[in-house]
Amino acid sequence: MTILVVSAALAGCGGAKQDDPAAPDTAAPAEAQATTAPDVKVIQPGAPGEESKEVVPTPTPKGGGFVPEDVEFMQKMILHHDQALVMTALVPKNGGDTSVRLLAKRMEVSQQDEVLLMKQWLENRNFKADGGHADHASMPGMLTDEQLAELKAAKGREFDRLFLQFMTQHHEGALQMVRDLVFAGGGSEAEISQFVGHVDSDQSIEIQRMAELSEKLS
Repeated sequence: MTILVVSAALAGCGGAKQDDPAAPDTAAPAEAQATTAPDVKVIQPGAPGEESKEVVPTPTPKGGGFVPEDVEFMQKMILHHDQALVMTALVPKNGGDTSVRLLAKRMEVSQQDEVLLMKQWLENRNFKADGGHADHASMPGMLTDEQLAELKAAKGREFDRLFLQFMTQHHEGALQMVRDLVFAGGGSEAEISQFVGHVDSDQSIEIQRMAELSEKLS
């Protein structure tokens, strides 16, 4: 259900990169952001008895650029991914199930790549990866200190079950962050649209896989 909701919200989104719209003194006028066909002549037929005349073609506006909500989403999602990587790092030492180990490794590689992508996105737009979000612990799905301590202390089958439970919680939080972004008016820029679509699809699939493994270990 999540994929359908977000996909529908993102439908038709896209556009070219542009400066932060929150800085109007540096933003280009709307006319400068439009595209035209400079060498194309447009002839408007005249009324009966009048000659046709050449007119200036109407510019075609470009797609939307990024908004402040996109920047905050990327900064917070980096922190969100960082905690997931703390969790996956425990699996080789504490886990016992081979399927859980393979899934955790896949998550680790995927989220490391996504962190690099998010940091590059922010750097390209002159924003810091560390946005100073002191309330990151309140982000959807984030584990509490007590939950992390419980996971670190667990071993073998108990660890595997806790890992799947807590990572499912974590993934569901990431999907909530995607929904919140879209409904706040973000996610329209081409790169952001592609990224959040990937997060929604990939983590939804992993949630389903974790449910299957949890049933196997129960």
